[in-house]
Amino acid sequence: MTKIAVTGAAGRMGGRIIALATAAEGIEVAGAAEAPGHPRLGQDAGLIAGCGEIGVPIVDSLEKALVSADVLIEFTWPEVTLQNLKTCVRLGRKMVIGTTGLDAEQREEVKKSSEKVPVIFAPNMSVGVNACFKLLEEAARILGDGFDVEIVELHHNKKKDAPSGTAVRMGEVVANALGRDYDTVANYHRQGMTGERTHQEIGMQTVRGGDIVGEHTVYFIGMGERIEITHRAMSRDMFARGAIRAAGWLQDKEPGMYDMQDVLGLK
Repeated sequence: MTKIAVTGAAGRMGGRIIALATAAEGIEVAGAAEAPGHPRLGQDAGLIAGCGEIGVPIVDSLEKALVSADVLIEFTWPEVTLQNLKTCVRLGRKMVIGTTGLDAEQREEVKKSSEKVPVIFAPNMSVGVNACFKLLEEAARILGDGFDVEIVELHHNKKKDAPSGTAVRMGEVVANALGRDYDTVANYHRQGMTGERTHQEIGMQTVRGGDIVGEHTVYFIGMGERIEITHRAMSRDMFARGAIRAAGWLQDKEPGMYDMQDVLGLK
């Protein structure tokens, strides 16, 4: 049995993780945390999540939430995630990080912490998205340099970071398969007289609007033909299910940095 704690327990994602985890085999919700002053503090996390009473109150201290937990599942903001990671390291708890928007320095901090406790850090917890990563790698290797690559991602109007971590990872996967440095070839902005498209660049376009959960399309565009690989998220449940699966997988792992490709056996 893997005992998990969840941050943002009264939020949309935290609530879905709690609700789905209560029905998952081999998983027990043992802790739930929210920010100090949150109006839901002290209330039963299961009732707030809509899955019935589970006997786990929402607390304002991560340390309290982790008392009986083995793994923390985290979907918050970069600064909060790094602080919570420090707590996990201090208490010897494992961590599943679904937070996006971390910069290179913050990702390096996660990597260093993973030398002390096992950490799963993935830009997208969806099983389907991670299958797409594998498909994109194979497509890029087969098609080679004969196709231009463009990526378009769509999300709801509340998303704070752009482009999405998933879109960036898709770009990195394609660039690596083609032997390119993603940071060098990524093109995030086109306006005015930009000149002809370079052969090496990977274009990245961002759309924000309404309540779009998430949509990513990678275009491989050749002369007279085009291949599109698209993933559409219909609800946040796919992220929650992936994170729960990752937490169970992490239970017996040694310290190190893992991702969903490890969890799914795709490496």
